[in-house]
Amino acid sequence: PDPPRRRRAPVDSHPRTCMKCGQGTAALVIRVGDPFCRGCFREYFVHKFRAMLGKNRVIFPGEKVPGWGDAGGAPGGGARAALALPPLQGLSREAAKRLRFVPGLVYVEEGAVCRQSPEQRQQTLAQMETLLQATGFPYHLIHLEEALELPPSILQPGPERTSTSSPSSPSYKEAVDSFIQQQRQDGDSGPSLPGHSSQDRPAGPSATPRLPDAARTQELLRGFEAAGTATAREELLEMLRTHLIVQTARDRGYAKVMMGDSLTRVAVKLLTNLSLGRGAFLAVDTGFTDQRHGDVMVVRPMRDYTAKEIAFYNRFFSVPTVTVPPLFTKRREKPSIHQLVERFLLGLQEEFPSTISTVYRTGEKLSPEPAKASSESERCLLCLCRLDTDGEEELALEPTLIFEEPAAGVESKAAYIPLLCYSCRLTFKELGPLDTLPPYVRAEGQRRIRRAEMEQHQENQESSNS
Repeated sequence: PDPPRRRRAPVDSHPRTCMKCGQGTAALVIRVGDPFCRGCFREYFVHKFRAMLGKNRVIFPGEKVPGWGDAGGAPGGGARAALALPPLQGLSREAAKRLRFVPGLVYVEEGAVCRQSPEQRQQTLAQMETLLQATGFPYHLIHLEEALELPPSILQPGPERTSTSSPSSPSYKEAVDSFIQQQRQDGDSGPSLPGHSSQDRPAGPSATPRLPDAARTQELLRGFEAAGTATAREELLEMLRTHLIVQTARDRGYAKVMMGDSLTRVAVKLLTNLSLGRGAFLAVDTGFTDQRHGDVMVVRPMRDYTAKEIAFYNRFFSVPTVTVPPLFTKRREKPSIHQLVERFLLGLQEEFPSTISTVYRTGEKLSPEPAKASSESERCLLCLCRLDTDGEEELALEPTLIFEEPAAGVESKAAYIPLLCYSCRLTFKELGPLDTLPPYVRAEGQRRIRRAEMEQHQENQESSNS
């Protein structure tokens, strides 16, 4: 038989030269025609982070800014592992331009809803604490069960800080000039790494993280098991995680919170939220800044990094990671909308490499104005965005309604529907009975229902008197 033919090597298979330095051999190609060596790629990665913060001007000198440390398997989850490193390199004394804020790290342990055993959760916590201690930053390890103890005030925007009212306001320039002048007076010694003097770290090396009580874990699992769909469980997990991080920031005095959402994750989230009926709130859900919580601003400084860039950065520079399973679900043949959109976009990206960037750039053109609420009666109970149900036809809102006849003395779930936006109504219907919801959600909902009834009663009295 004839010998097998050898496959010819592609024309461009020879080693390429780095496009930046022109000397080193390229280790990766970020985009078509953009080869980088390892050294130039590292500089490019860190500079991109600093340039994003410098362009938007929302992080003031001296501010405490935590970054969410997550080892979950969500889309773009690798961004959480690399989030601590660009600030760390920017704060080092060898860096040409030091960052001026005080960073910290927050890790939300979600092993209970991922069906991990107590031994596996303890092992994950020990690995995460070792990883976070190595960074030298102040860190906070919190459990998802702590969301059941959150105060109802987490569903109310805090008072906005005057210093961050506008990214281009003179207050930012004044703060930077004052910080530089203070550095010169101190001999330009530069800020030391805050982890060695912070009061936020656990006291003593023997402080091992403890798991919550088994009763709390069962109460949390009961709420997730009562959810009717995988999409509702994903939304419940996202809500509890966000509220925990915001409350931690408030308790520790942080003004900003950095999320590690990558470009890939933002694109997936944009189409996912659009499918869930959150089209009016896409700008705050995926934008660089999210100010719906008032006193705590959510910032996404890594939203220009693709998942490929983050994966190569983690690989080249040995970024330590901890892997945990994703949210547990019994229906693998019917995944959530989040997973369906992710598979669709990543599959399309293989055939058309500009798909994710096109979706991302489209989201850049959206305005956050439709999400702003001027009063409590116009604000959604769960997502804190403006209610988008005013003016809608009855036929359009019919899928969001709950028709039930509660027994005497039993709280009605349908009474919460007017307090929610269109998307949160659909999720709320799938979350099971009221006694399975987080206590702070029920407490704040009851307060707003009683207040609405009092206002309605007062209006009826005034109209009868007139």
